[in-house]
Amino acid sequence: MARQMVMVGFLQAQNCTNLPMSWRHPQSRLDFMSADYYQDIGRVLERGKFHMGFFDDRLAMPDRFTGDHAHTVEHGIRCVKLDPVAVLMAMGMATSRLGLGATCSTTYYEPFHIARQFATVDQLTGGRAAWNVVTSLNEGEAFNMGRNEVVEHDARYDRADEFLEVVHGHWNSWDDDALVMDRASGRFADPAKVRRLDHRGTHFASRGPFTVPRSPQGQPVIIQAGQSGRGRRFAGRWAEVIFAAARNLQSGHAGYKALKDEVAAAGRDPAEVFVCTLATTVCAPTRAEAEDKMAFIEQLPEEIDALSLLSEALDFDFGSKGMDEAFSDAELAGIGGMQTMRDGVVRASGKPNPTVRDFITFSGRARPHGAMVGTPSDIADQLEELFTGGACDGFVIAATHVPGAYIDFVDLVVPELQRRGLYHRDYAGTTLRENLGLPRPRARG
Repeated sequence: MARQMVMVGFLQAQNCTNLPMSWRHPQSRLDFMSADYYQDIGRVLERGKFHMGFFDDRLAMPDRFTGDHAHTVEHGIRCVKLDPVAVLMAMGMATSRLGLGATCSTTYYEPFHIARQFATVDQLTGGRAAWNVVTSLNEGEAFNMGRNEVVEHDARYDRADEFLEVVHGHWNSWDDDALVMDRASGRFADPAKVRRLDHRGTHFASRGPFTVPRSPQGQPVIIQAGQSGRGRRFAGRWAEVIFAAARNLQSGHAGYKALKDEVAAAGRDPAEVFVCTLATTVCAPTRAEAEDKMAFIEQLPEEIDALSLLSEALDFDFGSKGMDEAFSDAELAGIGGMQTMRDGVVRASGKPNPTVRDFITFSGRARPHGAMVGTPSDIADQLEELFTGGACDGFVIAATHVPGAYIDFVDLVVPELQRRGLYHRDYAGTTLRENLGLPRPRARG
C-alpha cells in the first residue's frame, strides 16, 4: 500500500483552542466544561477517520506577563484548564476507533502514577491511549506544584529519560497471557508472569508490582514534541509520534531528517516513528469564501494574547520592556522556556537583538500564523507538498474555532485527500497501534 498521512486533532481541555482568540469567534461553542462538547469533537474527528485526538496541557494559566493573572482571566487567555485525562475518558466513551492522547509532565508526577493512569485509559478504551510526554517549562507550573523554580532544561530531560524507563518497566511487567481467571480452580493469574520492577535510580525508586495488566495494544503510544537538541535526542529514544512545526518545505525537510536521524541513532526503526507537523486550516468551497473567513479570523486576536503567551512560553515578562525595545544579549541568553522559538524569531527577524514587537510579529504566537487558506484542493495541495516532499508523515490539525474548523476539514479536505490516495478511507483496526501501523510491543521479562 502507498504511504498515507497520519492525522491528529490538536485539542485543548480549556476555554479556547491553542489560539486564545478562538472563544471570541461567534461560531465557537462555549460549553467547554461539558462532556458533550468534547464528545461532539471526538465524533467529528472519528467521522473524518483521524488517527488520534490529542490534548495539549500546561499546569498553570498564563500569568508571567506583568506577574499577574488578571489579564489572563479578563481576556480568556487559556484561563480554564480541565484535567485532560479525565476529559479524554469522556471523549473515549463517545468514540470507538479514535486514538486518545493526553499530556502529562515527567517533572511533576511520579512514574507509577502516570503508568497506571494511562494503562487504565488504554484498558477502558480497548487500546486507544497515547501519552504526550512533556517536561514542563515555566515558573507558574513550578509554583503550582510546590517548587520554587523551574528545573534546568537538559536536567529535565535527564529526569524524563529515567521516568520513561520506569514507566515502560511497569508496562512490561505483566505478560500478555498472565491472566487465567479460572473460576473452577480458583486461579486468577499466573504469578510467574507478573514481575516486580524494583527500580532504584538517580531520580526515582519504584518497586512494583504494577497493578494493570497489558491492554489490547500492549501499551500506550508515546508522543513527544521536543525540538531542542536535547529534546530531539529524547524523542529519538522514546517517541512513536513526534509533533513538529514545518514553516515551509525546506525547513520541514531539514527538521524531519534531523528527527529521523535521532531515531536511527537510538537503534530504532525510523519507519516506525511518525513526524506530524502542525497545520492550521481555513477552508471553504471557494477561495473567496475561505479568504473572507480568514479576514474575519485575523480581526479576533488581541495584542495582549501574544504578549501573554510569549511570556509563558519563553518564561520572560514581556511587560517589563517597551514594544520597540531590543532584548539584550543577556536577556536572550536567559530565556529558559521554548528556546527554539527564541532562535526562530532571531532568524526570521534578521536581528541579533529583536524587539518585543519583533517577537509578536515573527513568532506567530497567539495568531493563526501560516494558516493554509483556500478550497479543499488548495489545502490538499499544500498538505501533499509537505507530505510527499519529505517534511512529515502527517499533520496535527489546529482549529481556529470549535467545532466548525474541524467540521470544515472533515467535510471538505478529507474527501479530497482520500480521492488522491493520500489518506485512508477507514480504520485498519480497533487499537491506535493497528491504525497507525505500529507493531505491538512485547512484554520483556
